[in-house]
Amino acid sequence: MTDLQITLFGAGGVFIVGVFSYNKWQEYKAKKSVERAFSTDHDDVLMREGEAPVADVQEPVLRQEPRFDAAPAAKAEPSFGAPPAAAVTDASVHAEPSLGDAAAPVVSPAAAPAAAAAAAPVREEVSAASEQATSLVDPLIDCLLPLSLEAPVRGDKILPVLQTLRLVGNKPVHFIGLHVNGDWEPITHGGVYTKMQGGVQLASRSTALNELEYSELVTRLRGVADDIGAEPEVPDMMEVMAEARNLHRFVAGHDAQLGVNLHTNGAPWAISTLLVALEKQGFDVRPDGRFVMPDGDGSYLFSLSTNVTLAEETTPRLTLLLDVPCVAPARDGFGAMIACAKSLVGRLDATIVDDYNQALSDAALAEIAGQVQEFYQEMDAADIPAGSTRALRLFS
Repeated sequence: MTDLQITLFGAGGVFIVGVFSYNKWQEYKAKKSVERAFSTDHDDVLMREGEAPVADVQEPVLRQEPRFDAAPAAKAEPSFGAPPAAAVTDASVHAEPSLGDAAAPVVSPAAAPAAAAAAAPVREEVSAASEQATSLVDPLIDCLLPLSLEAPVRGDKILPVLQTLRLVGNKPVHFIGLHVNGDWEPITHGGVYTKMQGGVQLASRSTALNELEYSELVTRLRGVADDIGAEPEVPDMMEVMAEARNLHRFVAGHDAQLGVNLHTNGAPWAISTLLVALEKQGFDVRPDGRFVMPDGDGSYLFSLSTNVTLAEETTPRLTLLLDVPCVAPARDGFGAMIACAKSLVGRLDATIVDDYNQALSDAALAEIAGQVQEFYQEMDAADIPAGSTRALRLFS
């Protein structure tokens, strides 16, 4: 047999294998489509007895999809499109539609004030859910991943699938849904959703979302979409990478931590003595051994380090540390930290010094306080106020 014949036989074999593989792939795709179309995993809300069809629930006209916008002239959190107040007229008040309501009741003008008062808690609850949805999938710091659903789905059926995609690298991934009442909200058990939106955080304190992480995200997202009967809209990788690098440059440029030190004027302090003094000053001890000053809302203003290991019995130096972007300006974290340091000076017979053991005067501390205010203004201008949900996510 000649070389030409061997080559022809080989080429023919490759062609036959290719055709066979292609046919198998087409068969697999067709099978998946049929399974999704007739699967019992999807809750057919149209067939549920005693409840109104989902198709009868009208989506407000003025709803708009979340999108990545440039920083607006007037500071405002990104919104998923709540209906304007003008939509409720004096003539009548319409109750929010819900699954199971045959018709929305109409309240007469005389009863309108009472109906509005009764509806107020519901409106506040919806507003809180929408605000939470915006904080989870934020157009300013997340890459948005729209998901078109083949049919309305219930939250309790898709939550287990969504739980499989919570992190890519060290970047959190969140999902929200457009409820049948027209509000975006975190996906919960019992909710019914007509659309979904995913989001992966573009940057963290340590790194930006990179190409490898994004490729992994897209692969896993497509698997999740297949399982819940959705079609994902995947943004262009190059654009996402550019946005991620820009955001990480901002985070790296504003990753500021300010510290002041207390140095003993005499013998080193015994750790046991320090514990008593710090507890009287209001510090809490975290499970990891850190001392923190609580802010009253479950978080803390600043932390304190003894600069020695747990095995040491004494220390000549304490360090108070403020994580500037994580504390809101209204809390005056730097002012509170300096006030605490001055109080400890009296309790412990110490001097406030810098990292080079040079005493810090009141004038020097006032100058630093001015720099902190400028830092806060820069973060406000970027629409990432210090201490906000955005800042806490980026600088966690």
